[in-house]
Amino acid sequence: MSTEHNQSHYRYRIFAMVFFIALINYIDRGALSFAANDISAEYHFTKLQLGAVLGYFGFGYLFGSLCGGLLADRIGTKKVWLIAGGLWSLLEIGTAWAGELGVALFGGSAIMGFAVLRILFGFSEGPAYALMNKTIAHWAPRRERGFSLGIGLLSTQVGALLTAPLAVGLLLLTHDWRTMFIVLGVFSLLAIAVFARGFTDTPAQHPKVTPAELAAIAQDAEVQDTGSRQPWWAFFTSRTLVLNALGYFSFLYVTFVLVTWSPKYLQDTFHYDLHSLWYVAMIPWTGACFTVLLGGKIADTLLRKTGNLRLARNVFAAVTLLLTATCFVLIPYASSPFEIILLMTLGNALNALVNNLYWSVVIDVSPKASVGTYSGMTLAIANVASILAPTLSGYLAQYHGYGAMFTATAAVSFCSMLCMTLLQPEKRMKKWEPKPQGKQVALAEK
Repeated sequence: MSTEHNQSHYRYRIFAMVFFIALINYIDRGALSFAANDISAEYHFTKLQLGAVLGYFGFGYLFGSLCGGLLADRIGTKKVWLIAGGLWSLLEIGTAWAGELGVALFGGSAIMGFAVLRILFGFSEGPAYALMNKTIAHWAPRRERGFSLGIGLLSTQVGALLTAPLAVGLLLLTHDWRTMFIVLGVFSLLAIAVFARGFTDTPAQHPKVTPAELAAIAQDAEVQDTGSRQPWWAFFTSRTLVLNALGYFSFLYVTFVLVTWSPKYLQDTFHYDLHSLWYVAMIPWTGACFTVLLGGKIADTLLRKTGNLRLARNVFAAVTLLLTATCFVLIPYASSPFEIILLMTLGNALNALVNNLYWSVVIDVSPKASVGTYSGMTLAIANVASILAPTLSGYLAQYHGYGAMFTATAAVSFCSMLCMTLLQPEKRMKKWEPKPQGKQVALAEK
């Protein structure tokens, strides 16, 4: 009783800080979609060119997520958070002059200016979710992991939800898309400064964490975790990690289609102006804000009551992704705004329901010393979607109509369902050791 009384709960403050930084990260990346009409009109971009502008972010994001995870395992999570956060804030501000940069430095090509800024911006934002997973691995007891991940991942849904009123509000208030980027970037810098004061890599490093809380965090730590760092390439020897990354591709594909193209889709199809778009564009994200947390609780409950990781991971993910695909394949056959927005909302909510599973699987099978690296590699592979989704959607919208865009989204979700049925989350990676010859390495799965 006294142990419970003396236990601090500082880990929840850490989870809250990670949530808010990831939330800001998501708002900053999504703002461009709401300035898309103004930017397209000013620089005369076609849908295909606008799709390229929205997709450039993904090139940088892919490499940033990979580098961020590797760096977190080597120099510490906090240092990478601060470097990445400061850089993306400055580049958010710099986006205000992306077109002028292109005109001045790239032979009058405004689109090249946006390409450079968005690639660098994507690189700086890339580490965020690998860093979040690394933080959860150190700060959350296993029994709280699903819900803790849900809190962090809720930032994706709430960020997308709030981007609409914040971005549109700034556009209506200032009548200038450039000012919107400047305000958002300055706010990000201030948030990173506050974050720096309260965050540490591990609970043992923080003076406000009591011995009782340290014991609570460590009491159900996996006995299989040797603590040794795996080589980066060992990721590809794990069937579960590779399939999980391919499964996560679907989540990001759906997310990026909605983040990058749903505002313009709603404007082009139903002729919503900015005064209506600020609340209409929020609707597809409302259900996801609840299901991303609910999914973590469901996964934790299934695991606690059955002890069966395949039921809590594979079956749960496969059923949910099949329903997700069904929602998006029906959108081209719906006619009214109500039906279409309802299907978008339901499909997005189902997609978010299993968001935490992809990150949980990485922690399930990886030693803690490699969670950052393998989270980053998972994100890097999956983030091909951040390039493909906006670019392919722009091509399909221009040449085949918006219906083809949603059909492609459904097909991706169905493929993800197949990947998630083949996971082996109960098989943790063993300690890596060189063979006696010194030329090869052995990495086995239990």
